[in-house]
Amino acid sequence: MFSLLGLGFLIGMRHAMEADHAAAVATLVTKSQSMANTVKQGLTWGLGHTITLLLFGSMVFLLEAAVPEKLANWLELAVGVMLVGLGCDVLRKIAKSRIHVHVHQHPHQSPHVHVHTHRAESDHRTLDHEHTHSTSFPYRALFVGLMHGMAGSAALILLTLQQTVTPLQGIIYIAIFGLGSIVGMATLSIVIAIPLRYSSRSISWLHNGLQGSIGAVTIALGLMLIYTTGSSLLS
Repeated sequence: MFSLLGLGFLIGMRHAMEADHAAAVATLVTKSQSMANTVKQGLTWGLGHTITLLLFGSMVFLLEAAVPEKLANWLELAVGVMLVGLGCDVLRKIAKSRIHVHVHQHPHQSPHVHVHTHRAESDHRTLDHEHTHSTSFPYRALFVGLMHGMAGSAALILLTLQQTVTPLQGIIYIAIFGLGSIVGMATLSIVIAIPLRYSSRSISWLHNGLQGSIGAVTIALGLMLIYTTGSSLLS
């Protein structure tokens, strides 16, 4: 059982790094102003992902039911639409804003990246660099994680049923799997943020290019998911 739980943790970490998950969180990371906020985005995605996996998994194990295939396809389709929306949002902000990126330091704090726009200005003033950092809970990341958890629950539950014997073992396995996905996504968020952070130090055009690439890839993955799941629903 312990070896199975260990495997579940590792599979959960690997699951977090699937293309659609990575693309969605990458769009969230582009809005981060510090590495701490980047980690928060990844952890919150993992939390939402785990909540829905546990909810769906518990219902299946305790009620001895199954997630209908058609519902699973509709959830995958919804994730595809969400990915397209996230990607378009990144491209929209790049197109409509004169994005400026720099690294600075507040008193008694470590240096960090600040991204803002000078769209409505005719010149670049020092006063415009004064800002506050958001400390609110990243609800957007939570929602994205919830959606991914719902869409991936059917396949995970089927795999868990094949590996476990009792409902309690199945629920514990899904919880450990979710913990692995939380750790995996927090790590992946840092990896994604590193090139964005370093490119922002002196090469704004490269930073904007990386953001544009993230948006375009996210849209492409979303459209592919819409096409494949849409075809399954129509067949």
